[in-house]
Amino acid sequence: MRLFDVLGPVMIGPSSSHTAGAARIGRTARQLLGEAPLQADIGLYGSFATTGRGHGTDRAIVAGLLGMKPDDPRLPDSFALAQKAGLHFSIHPVELRSAHPNTAVLTLQGAHRRLNLTAASVGGGRIRITSIDGVNADFGGDANTLIIHNEDTPGCIAEVTQALARRRINIASMQVFRSSPGGEAVMVLECDSHIPAGIQPQLAAVPGIRKVTCLNVDEDV
Repeated sequence: MRLFDVLGPVMIGPSSSHTAGAARIGRTARQLLGEAPLQADIGLYGSFATTGRGHGTDRAIVAGLLGMKPDDPRLPDSFALAQKAGLHFSIHPVELRSAHPNTAVLTLQGAHRRLNLTAASVGGGRIRITSIDGVNADFGGDANTLIIHNEDTPGCIAEVTQALARRRINIASMQVFRSSPGGEAVMVLECDSHIPAGIQPQLAAVPGIRKVTCLNVDEDV
C-alpha cells in the first residue's frame, strides 16, 4: 500500500471518488483526445448520477476536460470557464450493465479527433479506463501509456513492441483487447519512461494500425 492510498489525494471538493476521481477522468480523457475538446457529451451512471451534483462530480469532470487537476481552486467555476473556453457540453444520466457505480461515459469531439471513453472512479482519486472507442480496456491513466487501435491481424503487436525497444523504452505492462477475432483490437502498453511523439506517426503508417494515442503523465494538453 502506498502513502497516497492512506492519505488520499490533494483535491478541491468533498469526495475523493466523486470529485477528485471525476476530475481525473475528465483530464485523462482530454489527454487521450490529444487536444482541447470542443464538444463533450457526459453520461453519469450509478452514484455519479444520483449524488454527483451535490459532490460536484459534474463540475469536476468539466474541469478535467479543461485540463485542471483535482486540486485546482478554479474547479467550482468550471461551467463558466468552459463557456469562455468554447467548450460546449451536456450532462445526463445513463444506464449501464455490470458497471462500477461511479462511472462516466464521455464522447468528446476536438478540432481533429474524436474519443469515446468509459471510466470509473474507484476510490482515493484513482480511476480505471474500462472502454476506449467501443473496445474494452482496463488501465489507470497514471503511467505513461501507449494505446493502439488496430485490426486484429498478425504482426501489429510485434511492430509496436519493436518500435519501443528501439527507443529503449521498457514496457511495464501490456494488455490486448479485441471485439472479435479478426475485428477491432486495442493494445494498451504502460511504459516506464516518456513516450516520444515521433513514435505516433511511425506506428500510424503501419498497415493494420488505425489510431495511435500517447498518454504521457508529465505532459499537459
